[in-house]
Amino acid sequence: MQNRIDQTFTRLKEKGEKGFIAYISAGDPNLAATRELALALEKSGVDLLELGVPFSDPLADGIVNQLAAQRALEAGTTPQGVLDCVREIRRDSQMPIVLYTYLNPVYMFGFQKFLSEAEKAGVDGLLILDLPPDEMDDELAFKGNLKCIRLIAPTTPPERVAEITAKADGFIYYISREGVTGEQVSVSDSIAERVAEIRKTTNLPVAIGFGVSNPDQAREVAQSGDAVVVGSAIVKRIAKYGRDAELIAKVAEFVEPLARAVKL
Repeated sequence: MQNRIDQTFTRLKEKGEKGFIAYISAGDPNLAATRELALALEKSGVDLLELGVPFSDPLADGIVNQLAAQRALEAGTTPQGVLDCVREIRRDSQMPIVLYTYLNPVYMFGFQKFLSEAEKAGVDGLLILDLPPDEMDDELAFKGNLKCIRLIAPTTPPERVAEITAKADGFIYYISREGVTGEQVSVSDSIAERVAEIRKTTNLPVAIGFGVSNPDQAREVAQSGDAVVVGSAIVKRIAKYGRDAELIAKVAEFVEPLARAVKL
């Protein structure tokens, strides 16, 4: 069975379109809302959903996503709860879902058990931020049909880029700037050059994220990659309207022009 990530990027390529990837923290403000947000995001033009598994020490995340993880944990969100939420989403959607997580919660769950349960729930890939390819022994090897998404930073040396892409699957997530996640006023002027270097080592699609927060930025970044990732800007709206009855509508209203921009 072909993975939904592969199917989506194949479809986008055939149509000559770029993809739009949205990130939200599972369980913020609660898991029931996460399911409704996921379905609304798909209707708003999202091609692939990144679901954050809340963790108490998210070192790669900026303050917006850190606070989202904190709210989710306070709401009682657990890794098992996230997997159950994916099952609920799958009742109404076949949109690809990637879990964005740190090693600790997966390891404590039981690494191979988590991978198995994630695939059964309908997860398509995992992006484990603090698990470098060098440390993936038999115990931490990916099995089944799950994709192992890898990050590459602007500071990653060329030889390391080749090592990372050789052990990646699904797509490459290029971090367009140094530092943690968060909105930025402008995008880096080195994106096109760096993505071209990555493409020399792999045929995998390249998604570009970290800092994209408005349609103009999304349109600009889409020129260099196969997909654009927006996270903090969406999470910021979830934080703002989390207790509002209009939460789903407000977030969808914000995301729709972003998704549309990458298609132009």
